[in-house]
Amino acid sequence: MVQITAVPNVAQMVGVNRILRGQTVPCVMGDATLDSEQEKDLRLRMILRALEILQMDAPGPTTVFTLEGTE
Repeated sequence: MVQITAVPNVAQMVGVNRILRGQTVPCVMGDATLDSEQEKDLRLRMILRALEILQMDAPGPTTVFTLEGTE
């Protein structure tokens, strides 16, 4: 499972082992500063990244990933 969240500490506390850092608490999968096409692209990139993470072996008990890599 991959948890997409803007608050990875909470996901770590409940034992999620693959966490994708989202944007902000009110809009985890989006960005209000982008136009609609850019926001759709951002959401697609996040979903594709989550699918990529899901196929990987988790390098540790809990790993926080970003769109670009790991934290």
